[in-house]
Amino acid sequence: MYCPCGNDKKYTDCCEISHQNISDAVTAEQLMRSRYTAFVLANGDYLMDSHHSSTRPLKEKKAIVNWAKSVNWIRLEIVETTQGSRKDNSGTVTFNAYFYKDGKVEVLHEKSAFERENGHWMYVGLAE
Repeated sequence: MYCPCGNDKKYTDCCEISHQNISDAVTAEQLMRSRYTAFVLANGDYLMDSHHSSTRPLKEKKAIVNWAKSVNWIRLEIVETTQGSRKDNSGTVTFNAYFYKDGKVEVLHEKSAFERENGHWMYVGLAE
C-alpha cells in the first residue's frame, strides 16, 4: 500500500517508520504527514503519542478516532512549512486534508504548530 501521506513510497517505507518510533520523524512536516496517515488509519495511540503533553487531549481520544473512521480520506496537500527542520525547535505546517463526508468532498485547512519535546517533534495545536 502506498503511504496515504502523499509521498511516493510504500507505507512500510514511510509513515509506518514514525508510527513505530516517533523519533524517526525528523522534521515537523514528517510528523505532520505521519499524523495525517494516523488519521487515515484511525491510529489513536499515535495521535496521542505525537501530541505535545501540554495540549494532549487524552479524554477526546475515542471521539477523535470515531471521527477519523467516519470519513473517507482522499489526500493531504502541504501548503507551506516554516522552520521545523532538523535544526529547529519549533515550526508550522499549513495543510489541506481532503475527505468525503455525507457524499461530498470536505477540506480541513489548518496551520499547525509543532515543537520539540524530549528531542522529538510534537504537534502542539493551531498556530497563530
